[in-house]
Amino acid sequence: MPEHRSVWKNEQIRKQIQILDHQAAPSILLKNAVILHSYLKQWIRGNVWIAGDRIVYVGNDVPQQAPLEIKDCEGLYIVPGYIEPHAHPFQLYNPQTLSRYAAQYGTTALISDNLNLLFQKNQKKALTLLKAFHQQPQHHYWWARFDLQSEVADEDFILSPDRISAWLDHDCVLQGGELTGWPSLLAGDDLMLDRIQEAKRKRKRVEGHFPGASERTLTKMKLFGADADHEAMTGKEVYERLLAGYTVALRHSSIRPDLPRLLKEIKELPISSCEHLFFTTDGATPAFYREGVTNPLIKMALEEGIDPIEAYHMASFNIARYYGLDHLHGSVTPGRYATLNFLENPAEPNPVHVMAKGEWLKLDGEDVQKVKEEIPWKEAGFSPLTSNWGLTADDLQFSMPLGLDMVNGVIIQPYSVTLDLAADELPDRQDESFLALIDREGNWRINTVLKGFADVKGLASSFSATGDILLIGKNKNDMISAWKQMIEIGGGITIFENGRTIFELPLKLNGTASTAEMPELARKYTEFHDCLKERGYRFEDPIYTLFFLSSTHLPFVRITPRGIFDVKKKTILFPAIMR
Repeated sequence: MPEHRSVWKNEQIRKQIQILDHQAAPSILLKNAVILHSYLKQWIRGNVWIAGDRIVYVGNDVPQQAPLEIKDCEGLYIVPGYIEPHAHPFQLYNPQTLSRYAAQYGTTALISDNLNLLFQKNQKKALTLLKAFHQQPQHHYWWARFDLQSEVADEDFILSPDRISAWLDHDCVLQGGELTGWPSLLAGDDLMLDRIQEAKRKRKRVEGHFPGASERTLTKMKLFGADADHEAMTGKEVYERLLAGYTVALRHSSIRPDLPRLLKEIKELPISSCEHLFFTTDGATPAFYREGVTNPLIKMALEEGIDPIEAYHMASFNIARYYGLDHLHGSVTPGRYATLNFLENPAEPNPVHVMAKGEWLKLDGEDVQKVKEEIPWKEAGFSPLTSNWGLTADDLQFSMPLGLDMVNGVIIQPYSVTLDLAADELPDRQDESFLALIDREGNWRINTVLKGFADVKGLASSFSATGDILLIGKNKNDMISAWKQMIEIGGGITIFENGRTIFELPLKLNGTASTAEMPELARKYTEFHDCLKERGYRFEDPIYTLFFLSSTHLPFVRITPRGIFDVKKKTILFPAIMR
């Protein structure tokens, strides 16, 4: 059933009215609470009646029919469940494990990137996942991407008009974007403009991705139809976006931990309202979430002196209203989902109890989520990675005159290669490694050299922007061994050194995501990062490095399925070759 258009049947609504008329009993009574009333912008005392998954009354009355459950909330503050408006739910974790974990810290709704689902050739199967996620206790909504962030041979099929329309028609899809490919729009790409126009006709939001954009560019993108942007890195950039009529997501993520600076600088600017601001963690990697998802961001805002009601609205009400979900989410008022966080103090946004859709997910600090049916990943095309082709020394022949030099964890510039690449091993203490991107089906490859991975001997990863295979290392034999082990575990990340495995992380969902729960995944991520740092990797987030090696929305050159790509000139410098 479409979640954000018609949630409750007539029969259910009539029963809810009977409860209000004292002719039937609510399922839960929350009494003696202090409630954040988002329409009054006040804290009020009162009782909350819940029928199934819906709030049916908020006020001072108590039901005459005995509820099935009564919880005395004396000394507790009730606020709406937090919403993550910009999730990338396949950063090693998957949407189910992320949402289960996030809910324990009060983030009960995710609005998620569909990039990994787009790469599933059977779109009907991919879309069935949205229905399965709707059955989960947490709330799941999605984006519809208009570009793939890389140069992919079958892009015309993946982003065909009928496939994009199928996503935009789905009621759990709330927006088009994010528009990482906006430079092509400025250059005259009418196909992308058509997609934006279709999203607008279907009453969907359009999210931008405009790092460093000038006032003129922001204005042009507003005219094209962009509604929001999350790429402001200074208070001035927040102000410029608000001035142009954008809603602005304030970001705090593992590669852009900007929120403390943004909050300080916003206070110094003529921004008198937070009504068009909200928070996002922008798809941070697992270890970043050790203290929760949205709750640490609210805490930062409170510590910076943001009014508590404004801070909680930036995590809930503002987001719900922006996406047109405020009839279901974002406030503790009648008619909304009974998705609530219970705080001991408004200064501490990590809740002691969490409820979603009228079910307790956390009580007295303990996880009480009921075991739900697992997501049918296999039926949707997400299975362990297999291979019907073999990697040989012939695949690791290198003669590329142009290499990739990592300026930081995500920015890459070209350089001229002077090394003798015919050798089976490159010298230690010289920061150059072999780099290969190989089609997951074994049809093509592109080989070059990379600066930034120091003395890693052999790394294989099926985690990449396109789901193809990355090989990095100084020793070709260790690179081949790492590939074999990666296939053996059904996809993932493996590191070999001197003929032995020193790290492996299985990613059994198509080689791109793990089924492990978040705490275990955070531990494995930290182990991976430490392993690379011990060998000279000097950047902050290796998962984003692996992902962004193929992402053509970042300067200056990328290794893509079509070849080495010049981002500024939008041209293939050296094409991929058939195996």
